[in-house]
Amino acid sequence: MVEYEKDAVVQPYVTEYIRSRLKKRDGIMAELEKTALQRDIPIVQPETAKLLETLIMAKQPQKILEVGCAIGYSAILMAEACENAEITTLEFDASLAAEAKENIEQAGLSERINVVFADARDYISYLEEDEIFDIIFLDGPKAHYIHMLDDCMRLLRKNGMLICDNVLYKGMTATDTLVIRRKITIVKRLRKFIDTITERADMETSILPVGDGVTLTVKRF
Repeated sequence: MVEYEKDAVVQPYVTEYIRSRLKKRDGIMAELEKTALQRDIPIVQPETAKLLETLIMAKQPQKILEVGCAIGYSAILMAEACENAEITTLEFDASLAAEAKENIEQAGLSERINVVFADARDYISYLEEDEIFDIIFLDGPKAHYIHMLDDCMRLLRKNGMLICDNVLYKGMTATDTLVIRRKITIVKRLRKFIDTITERADMETSILPVGDGVTLTVKRF
């Protein structure tokens, strides 16, 4: 079995069809997609990018927090989807954070996107409740989702949305038959995370088999 079977969550013919209906991106976004492919830098999958873009357009958030900036692809995507949004995006890798700043400047979005070089778990734990967000997008280390959940909900306004990528983790979250031994801890924590967000009374959650799995959670109160 291939360790990172990209079609483990969705059948290949479904993924192929969905991607065939997506418009090709141009400009800086096309450049970043090429960079990510050449250097094996993780960015959101095409169908996940379209879902994220659509949600941002519909929600029209004023403030967004992103965990996992990488080279700035999804931060730029969200900023272009909502011209009034202010985005704080966190990245633990110093070289990627610096590269993201350059890409965001090239996109002309430096005034609205703030790249912070930081450990997300520490950073969000120190944010005060008056630093409130309309949308929080988790796309960092998957094993840390469960550890960041309480702070994310604390920093999310009522009816705000928590969007989490890669929650099905190549299908491993859904079935033990796909689990790779050295990924057991990540899978266990993702399962605990999903159990929590689907059971807590203050959250309304939908799990979508899009890309590598996405959860959409609305803060009820």
